[in-house]
Amino acid sequence: MYMTTSLSEKLKLFAVILIPILVTQVSMYLMNIFDTMMSGRAGAADLAGVAIGSSLWVPIFTGINGILLAITPIIAQLMGAKSEEQITKKVKQALYLSIALAVLVFVFGALLLNPVLHMMDLESDVEHTAKFYLVGLSTGIVPLFIFNTLRSFIDALGQTRISMFIILLSLPLNVTFNYMFIFGKFGLPAYGGIGAGIATSITYWLVCLIALIVIYRLHPFRNFSVLSYWIRPSFQEWWEQLKIGIPIGAAMFFETSIFSAVTLLMSVYSTYTIAAHQAAMNFASLLYMIPLSVGMALTIAIGFEVGAKRYDHARAYGYIGISGGIFIALFAGLVIYFTRDWVALLYNSNPKVIDLTKQFLIYACFFQLADAFGAPIQGALRGYKDVHVTLMMALISYWVIGLPIGWLLANFTALEPFGYWVGIITGLSCGAIALLARLLYLQRKYKHSQLTKTR
Repeated sequence: MYMTTSLSEKLKLFAVILIPILVTQVSMYLMNIFDTMMSGRAGAADLAGVAIGSSLWVPIFTGINGILLAITPIIAQLMGAKSEEQITKKVKQALYLSIALAVLVFVFGALLLNPVLHMMDLESDVEHTAKFYLVGLSTGIVPLFIFNTLRSFIDALGQTRISMFIILLSLPLNVTFNYMFIFGKFGLPAYGGIGAGIATSITYWLVCLIALIVIYRLHPFRNFSVLSYWIRPSFQEWWEQLKIGIPIGAAMFFETSIFSAVTLLMSVYSTYTIAAHQAAMNFASLLYMIPLSVGMALTIAIGFEVGAKRYDHARAYGYIGISGGIFIALFAGLVIYFTRDWVALLYNSNPKVIDLTKQFLIYACFFQLADAFGAPIQGALRGYKDVHVTLMMALISYWVIGLPIGWLLANFTALEPFGYWVGIITGLSCGAIALLARLLYLQRKYKHSQLTKTR
């Protein structure tokens, strides 16, 4: 990151930060896409099992990852304030915290996985696939959380291309491992959807190893000596990160868990319906990586400017992100609409699944509009370290408004499973409007503060 003075310089720097983040996010999500697509080729039960497993795992991962992401605005603001000497200590403690959280998730998962799956009353083959998909994936939780912490450190320094190269190296490996373990190639048994979890875990280990080598050997990361010597864990330092990270993680959990809750509620419908819902959601979520990346880039840029107390420049980046969000929303909706036939064929060859997937994708066009507008604003607010109000907005818009409306429409109208998607659209729209109002308020507040100090 560096200081800019004109709009053209900001646009150039923002693009330099954003494009690698976008490639990284898309590549990371492609791992999930390939898990789903390749599992679907193994059978509808495998696709449904991976869908259920993902629905349980993604909200937990997203929530914990939100805690890990807190290190990004912390480091970005320290860089803007030219307090580089504090960064090494922050990253070391963040790594300790990531390992502690991974162990905690693993223990709770081991205790709760069977009871939760039994409560869902799934078909036996679907339950079996979901369970052992998660068991396989769980062996990669520790390296995944370590990598995400290191990636937040790398990105906060503005070196987003490094994260991109690491993920691009790992993506073909993940596809190869999927091919081996799902379909039983090179002398291995054919594990079906379960093999996707094993392949993903192996990929997490490789990604973590590559990131550790990069941090240890390459400039500018080695200058911070993150891996050269160790200090004792500090619960006070952990708490400093948790104060920011828990609201971020909780807000992200509330947002992603509504999609998982819908998938779980759909377990009362046929395996074909679950598979089609997952396929449509999977592809729509891939496009969501675009506004999500804009939000992550805004966190870095705005955090740097806020740390330097250049609030007018932080506001300019906010406007860049909002404008980009509007364009992205229209683009994503059109992509889904015009490619829905082709997309449906990618996930499954069963005519019933294909037809249902195409119908779900029509609804995805509309909720993509609200989501693509709201995600950049969330990233901008994180740059200000404004996280508590965002948490309440996420809780109310998704769980108090969106899910109840979806449940009512699904159970008391002819929409049935599509009613849940209408509920998601409503919740996302309310959330986007509330987030915009909060950002505008915050910008006015900092502008007034800056004017007061200059008088």
